[in-house]
Amino acid sequence: MSADDKKLAVRITPKDWTFDTSATMPLLEAARLARIDLPSSCRNGTCRTCMCRLLTGTISYQIEWPGLSSDEKRDGYILPCVAFAESDLVIEEPRARRCAAPGKNSS
Repeated sequence: MSADDKKLAVRITPKDWTFDTSATMPLLEAARLARIDLPSSCRNGTCRTCMCRLLTGTISYQIEWPGLSSDEKRDGYILPCVAFAESDLVIEEPRARRCAAPGKNSS
């Protein structure tokens, strides 16, 4: 198993939900695979709908400068749609929701 394939844990507060990701998958995509819906819209780092706070851990971006100000980055805000985990993470996202299992009605 390469370092890129290593499973990394992401915990969402205040929900206390966790999901696994790897260094090669955006956090938003990994959350969706775990049936956790994080707010999103554009999925390319410009609309800021998914902006949430990184409490612990390290992430990276594969784009030059995601749609965050330097103050927001300094204050720990990230864009999960284009953020890749480099370590286990704790993110703060009170708007997270559980998704219905495939083929199940969510009502």
